[in-house]
Amino acid sequence: MAVMTNETARIGSQLKQAYQGEAWHGPSLRELLEGVTADQAAAKPIPTVHSIWELVNHIITWEEIVRRRLEGDPVSQIPDEYNFPPVSDTGEAAWQAALKKLAEGNKLLRDAIRKIDDKQLEETAPGTNYTNYFMLHGVIQHDLYHAGQIALLKKKRDYEINENNEKYEKQ
Repeated sequence: MAVMTNETARIGSQLKQAYQGEAWHGPSLRELLEGVTADQAAAKPIPTVHSIWELVNHIITWEEIVRRRLEGDPVSQIPDEYNFPPVSDTGEAAWQAALKKLAEGNKLLRDAIRKIDDKQLEETAPGTNYTNYFMLHGVIQHDLYHAGQIALLKKKRDYEINENNEKYEKQ
């Protein structure tokens, strides 16, 4: 891996690794989502917790908000239906479209990061009271936080606890 010469390049690299792979912590978001079907993504193995699909839509939303802010749009009001967009079509084509939108949105955000210089990292992000630097690190942390939730939802799907609290793998 080449040595990064500026902070914006390093931030963009971290965002890419968190999404595409070769991350220090383990599987990237894309790696976690490989092989997940629409039915699995829409399932709610824990009724009070967001589904994998809802989490993907939420990540898409926040990467878009951060990109828009980097481009000068002072997004400040985020209604619930925009923060966690509902899943209305649970078909496989819609799931594949969501995954494509996630990939495209992540690339658009990395492209927007490449367009700013390190001095702009210390500027206040439009519509917020924090810097672009804080926001960009925050979106990476946000993606990984929800990637961890997705990993747990996948484990919940794959494992159950029997009456004796002994773990066994579903057949």
